[in-house]
Amino acid sequence: MAKEWILNSVLNRFQLNFKRNVGAVSEEIRKCSPKKLDDWEEYYFKNVRNRDHIVELGKKLYIKITEVVYAEIEEITEEDCINYMTQLVISRTYDGYTTEITTIYGQLSNLLDVKIEPSPDKWDRLYNVDFFIKVNEKYIGLQIKPVSSINSIPQIFKEKEIQKNTHIKFTDEFGGNVFYIFSIKDGKNKKIYNTEIIDEIRKEIVRLSR
Repeated sequence: MAKEWILNSVLNRFQLNFKRNVGAVSEEIRKCSPKKLDDWEEYYFKNVRNRDHIVELGKKLYIKITEVVYAEIEEITEEDCINYMTQLVISRTYDGYTTEITTIYGQLSNLLDVKIEPSPDKWDRLYNVDFFIKVNEKYIGLQIKPVSSINSIPQIFKEKEIQKNTHIKFTDEFGGNVFYIFSIKDGKNKKIYNTEIIDEIRKEIVRLSR
């Protein structure tokens, strides 16, 4: 419901539902252990905040919506909306993507204890390689693929098959194989999903070092 969405958004923005305003409601309702709604209402207004306090918070919420938020909305132009949408789908998505790749390549560099470098633009275009490891005068290619969920990995494998020929060309020219590293979110962090690839890369480093 649109009205509830607006009320909830403004409530959270101005922190009117924070503990300092309404009390520790989760803790208090456990103390109360109400059998029915009336039990909780009576307990709350008697032990946590009085009814007048909640009424004043409601009035404050109304002022925030009708005065503050309304004034801000009036200042928004069509151009603001277009710029915001463009920034959201282009700039912010790209920033998140590159941050994830950088994070994963940093983890991989530490695990392998080798220097990993970004590939030249030409390599990205011709061989579908994001990073490389130089071993003597040969190179190992790396392609980092952020995936939204485990379910999307089969689609990445299809893409890998499509790029197979470019990776064969890379190996023919530079001696080393190309490896796919899947990056997946783990809460707020990012981790390497196909960790078995690390040992495979180590073996390739040993092979090229001979």
